[in-house]
Amino acid sequence: MSTSATPRERLLDAAGELFYRDGVNIGVDALCKAAGVSKKSMYQLFRSKDELIAESLASRGPAYQTLLQPGPEDDRSPRERILAVFERQDAMVAGGNYLGCPYVSTAVELKNPEHPGSVVARHFKQQLTDFFHRELVKAGAEDPSTLAVQLTMIFDGAAARAVVRAQPLNGIGAATAAALMEAAGLHAAELAFR
Repeated sequence: MSTSATPRERLLDAAGELFYRDGVNIGVDALCKAAGVSKKSMYQLFRSKDELIAESLASRGPAYQTLLQPGPEDDRSPRERILAVFERQDAMVAGGNYLGCPYVSTAVELKNPEHPGSVVARHFKQQLTDFFHRELVKAGAEDPSTLAVQLTMIFDGAAARAVVRAQPLNGIGAATAAALMEAAGLHAAELAFR
């Protein structure tokens, strides 16, 4: 954590790390201690711990998406761009310290779909589904909406498996996504020319 960071930035950084590692039920005292701010300062910056949960998740969302999704400069085919998400997930798991999808983890722990943190989690999960949908439309998929939801479920299932089994995915998410796209008629380029 940067020493030049503002108290708000320090709280968001500490909350993001602690909520991901220890869960959102971690105490306010531990959060404040990790951030190096007083409880009074925290409540001056955030109306509630619930608001801090939502804002910390939102502040980390764009970086997490950048880690997973190929950018616009990536000129691979839509099918390859979709598979890249699963390959990147695989690499994150293999790198150690993977504790699952932060959005799913937060929503499951909160158990309240109306909680501000659940709303943020749903927003970012939808963005992954939207990415899949855009790529599937470009690829000419017959039912891109259903297929995008199915790919998101594969992603979330792979994340859960990695956490529950505490072992690398070894390509199972990418292989499952490829099989689903193959069944939907989205063949690898080399297969299309055989």
